[in-house]
Order: sequence, then C-alpha cells, then structure tokens
Amino acid sequence: MLEFDPSAEIQALRSTFANIREVVDVDSVRADIARLEKEASEPGLWDDTANAQRVTSALSHRQSELARIEAVERRLDDLEVLVELANEMGDEDSVEEARKEITDLERVIGDLEVKTLLDGEYDERAAVVTIRSGAGGDDATDFAEMLMRMYLRWAERHKYPVKVMDTSYAEGAGIKSATFEVDAPYAYGILSVEAGTHRLARISPFGSADKRQTSFAAVEVIPVMEEAVEVEIPENDIRVDVFRSSGPGGQSVNTTDSAVRITHIPTGIVVSMQNEKSQIQNRAAAMRVLQTRLLLLQREEEAAKKKELAGTITASWGDQMRSYFLYGQQLVKDLRTGFEVGNPATVFDGDIDGLINAGIRWRKRKIED
Repeated sequence: MLEFDPSAEIQALRSTFANIREVVDVDSVRADIARLEKEASEPGLWDDTANAQRVTSALSHRQSELARIEAVERRLDDLEVLVELANEMGDEDSVEEARKEITDLERVIGDLEVKTLLDGEYDERAAVVTIRSGAGGDDATDFAEMLMRMYLRWAERHKYPVKVMDTSYAEGAGIKSATFEVDAPYAYGILSVEAGTHRLARISPFGSADKRQTSFAAVEVIPVMEEAVEVEIPENDIRVDVFRSSGPGGQSVNTTDSAVRITHIPTGIVVSMQNEKSQIQNRAAAMRVLQTRLLLLQREEEAAKKKELAGTITASWGDQMRSYFLYGQQLVKDLRTGFEVGNPATVFDGDIDGLINAGIRWRKRKIED
C-alpha cells in the first residue's frame, strides 16, 4: 500500500497563508465591502457618475480580493480530504492528483504572498500601460505589438478587464505605440515592475540577409487616479490636435475626426486617445492620463531632489531591464533579477507571472536596502 504523507508541505502552505490573511486583514476587507455595498445601494448613486464608478469599481475590487482568499482557504481544507482519500484508495492516480493540487496551491499562494509586498502609495490601483517602439525599424514596431499581445494575454489569463485606449499602427509591421488600461486590484503594483526598456534579439523576418537584428521597445506604467485634481494644467500649456482614428495600414475606422492628441508644451509629454465614442470623451480620458503623468513626474522630481540633498543619488533600473533572445539559445532574461525563462513562446503568450513576481521581490529588496 502506498504511503503518502505531505503533512510538512501542507503545514508550510497553511503557515504562509496565515501570514497572508494577517497582512491582507480579511476583517477589514469585509468591512470595506459592507460599507461600499451600502453606498452602492443609495438611490441617488448614479446622479454623480464619477463617484458611482469609483464606488462600484472599489466594491468589485474588494469582492474579488476576498473571493481569492476564501477560494484558497477552501482548497486548503479540501486538500487534506484529498490526501486522506488518496491514502485510502492506495493507488498512484489518486496520489498524483493530490500532488498536483499541492503544486498548484504552492503557485497560487506564492502569487498571493507576492501581492502582500505591494504596499506602495498607488500599488492597489488599476494601471495604464503604454508601449512605444524604439530603435530597430520594422523589427521594433513588430516587437512592440508582440509585447502588447503578451500583456493582453496575461490579463486574459487572469480574467482582468482590459480597455485599449489608443493604438498607433506602423506603416510596415506592428505598432508605433499603444495605450491600454488594466482594471484589476493591484494592477499598477504588479505591472509597474514591467516598466523600462525591453530588448529583442532575433533573426529578422523583415531583412533579406540572415543576420541578427536587435530592436527595442519601451514600456511605461502609471496608476489610474480616482481624481487627478492635484495638478492644474493651464490651457496655454497644452496643444490639442484632433485627427481621424485609424486601424492597421492607416485605414479610417471612423467617419468623424474624434481622436484627440494632447501635447503638454512645458514637458513635451504627449497623450493620444481614440477609442472613446466622441471627441469630448477622448479629450477627457487624455486629460486624466496627462494629469496623472504630470503628478508622477512632480513626485519623481521631489524624490530626486531629496536624494540629491542627502547625497545618495543612485541609478534607476537602467536602459535595458529585460532581453528576449529568439535565435540560438531561446531565452528570456530579466537583467535586474537574473530570472530566466527558457521558452520565449510561452512568455509572449502571456505566461509572465514568474518574471513579474521576481521583479516585485527584487524591488522590495531594493527599497529595504
């Protein structure tokens, strides 16, 4: 008869999960849900659309957070029953099923544990991600589109709602830039470790010679601010251009010029929006993103000044934070953490949790140091 005793692994899982529950403060989450449910049930809630969206979004996020905790708790309880049944059955298939559940729970609880490290000022907010192609011609614009698909597939795997806000297609392959919002709890804290310059090395599918081509794309991640009222932008500081929304190859998809591009003249920051139904909505969405970027820029400048006064200026993440090798040795390597994945195809299909989790742990260590 098979002897299957994973009690040490189960005890370790329960210990880690207990720490997670303590950090998350489940009682506080339940109290928030009760308060938000009361607000959401108010008859005049939708008289103020912006506030209604804030309340319903916060309620959805908190409910999702509690559901994840409760689901893991149930699985831990069920795991002990599964192990007991596996020992009673005494067959390899039952034991293998229990082993798989232990492995999967280790991954799920590991992901939850990483999220407890997200305690930054904006970490719990949704995120706006912008991808821009860099040096490398068609390879760079194609690479930018590959990265966009990677993040959209990652969000799809986690069932996170995504809204594409703007896409600028290249004349050849891929995209010049794209902006999209990931509306999920802690999306900013999670995805902010993806910010930086990404490098792709491969045999170019666009060149005639079989030579290695290196191309670059930049990823920017900012939090979604409930209200970006801390930054006032004088009308004289911005230039607003209206243009026609376009699809691949530059073909028009709208019959009106509803897309909006706002340039902040003092800083040179440019924000484009084209996926709302009207010019007014696109302008409002672009202004919200611009205000957020200016707020973060202001805070970065203040932080840099403090470091300068303290004499502790240090380099940021550097020009290249991750390399993707699609020739010879197939490899994706994060240059900050040293984390590697030997199958780039799975990474570009959205399997990037290992890279993200390593990045979050790396950032936490850097802050503590």
